[in-house]
Order: sequence, then structure tokens, then C-alpha cells
Amino acid sequence: MSKPPVAILAAAVPPRARATGYPPDLAMKIGGREKRVLGDLFGLANFGVNLTRLPPGAASSLRHAHTTQDEFIYILEGEPVLLTDAGETPLAPGMCAGFRAGSGDAHRLVNRGTQEVVYLEVGDRSPGDAVTYPEDDLAAVMGEDGRWRYTRKDGTPL
Repeated sequence: MSKPPVAILAAAVPPRARATGYPPDLAMKIGGREKRVLGDLFGLANFGVNLTRLPPGAASSLRHAHTTQDEFIYILEGEPVLLTDAGETPLAPGMCAGFRAGSGDAHRLVNRGTQEVVYLEVGDRSPGDAVTYPEDDLAAVMGEDGRWRYTRKDGTPL
């Protein structure tokens, strides 16, 4: 492995080549979301960091909850709406939110505005994590190799 950089310009990192691991029938629900994977460039193993861009009409993910991974977001630009089990919360630059592992509180961001949304997302990489998607026929489990394995809720592989 080559030596990681000391510092980078985050916006200059190319977007992740594969927009999502979701199956095609559900991938369309996130629209044009674009992630720049930052933590991996520095060899970070315990948590991931992404610079994520949501054009108007896009979403961060399907509404989901993790069993073992904490997540944190910090809004840099734009005004997304945070959807959780508690309802809708408008966000603005400088605001942040955290999602505790195992809470069961499903969440996602949507960009209903006319300006793009840019935010940092941070999540740990706890092994054995599972994700529930209350509004979609999808389930996910993180494999030993750190890759997500998606199935339908009845266990049918994708």
C-alpha cells in the first residue's frame, strides 16, 4: 500500500464509481447522490468519512437504521430535510445530527430545495452490522470483508 497523503482537497477527490449497492429498483430512490470517499485515502480503518453531494431531488439513502454502527452528519451547504421516525426536521449549514447504533430510529436526508446539499458523513465500521429499511423490501449485513450483502426482507439474495 502506498503512503497516504498528509492532506487533500476533499472536493477534488473523484466521486465513488458505483453510486450505490442498492438493487436497481431501489437505487433510483436516491437520485443523483454523489459520494467522495475520504477516510479510505488516509488508510482509516475504524471509521469512514464521506463528502456527499445531493443535487435537487436526490436523497442520501433509503431510510435505514444500523444495529451496531453509529453515524454522524454535518451540513456544509444547502438545506436538506432529515426524515426520522420522529418526522421531518429541516437542516441548514452548520447543523449536525447523530444516529446511535441499535436505536432502531431509521433516517435519511432528502433535498427538496433548488440548491445542492453538501455534507460530511461519518460512520464507524463495526463488524457484523445489519441494516433495516422500514419502507423498502431490503435488508443488509456487513460481511467479514467489510462489504455489504443485500437481500430482500424474506432473505432472497440480490
